[in-house]
Amino acid sequence: MATYNTEIETGGGGWQQDQPLSLSIRNRDDVVPENGAPAEGTSVTWSGGAGNGSVTFFDGGNSFQGTAQFPNEGPVGYRGTLAE
Repeated sequence: MATYNTEIETGGGGWQQDQPLSLSIRNRDDVVPENGAPAEGTSVTWSGGAGNGSVTFFDGGNSFQGTAQFPNEGPVGYRGTLAE
């Protein structure tokens, strides 16, 4: 599982701290390893009752950039850095 410190960009308000994002995805092989970050260039998209988003990982999995939309809110820029 990889946990990222995240920020959202609301347009006029600049980047603001948001809640941490934790990911672990495994199928036949690790997409997001249980003990590490995803490979650079990995893209993850999700959708559900808690919102939706789409992010791509950079810097060897140490950061991501993308967009997210949370319930009753408009879409925002979404970025994160791997937590220590």
